[in-house]
Amino acid sequence: MTLPLDNFPTAFADDLAALQGSWEQVGLEVDGIADPPDHHSAPGALAMIHGNHFEVRTIEGELLLKGNLTLDASTTPKAITWVDSIGADTGNSLPATCRLKGGRFVFVTADAGMPRPNAFRTSMGLTRHRFIRKR
Repeated sequence: MTLPLDNFPTAFADDLAALQGSWEQVGLEVDGIADPPDHHSAPGALAMIHGNHFEVRTIEGELLLKGNLTLDASTTPKAITWVDSIGADTGNSLPATCRLKGGRFVFVTADAGMPRPNAFRTSMGLTRHRFIRKR
């Protein structure tokens, strides 16, 4: 279920509003390895964020992932939690750290059950995605 932005506290609504729209993946790092083959995020994959819902699709439109997100902009760095509704991580809370600046969105996600990352680098069990705004 996608919630309208006016259902979120004002302190977080601005950050959540900045995430809305389409983002093109321009970089991926998994377990410390840059741009490995990955079945959840093909090169050039597009992430679409609408309210608290996200979808990730290939350039051709194939659905790779979808689910919901929760943003906590009160932390430094900002925290985001992804919950996939399809795939191997269905229903798992994936803790992440994110940075949004202008047309760039970077996040590092930990595997389910791991602590939330506190840096923008990866090691075993951590994945970093880099996106730019797609207009």
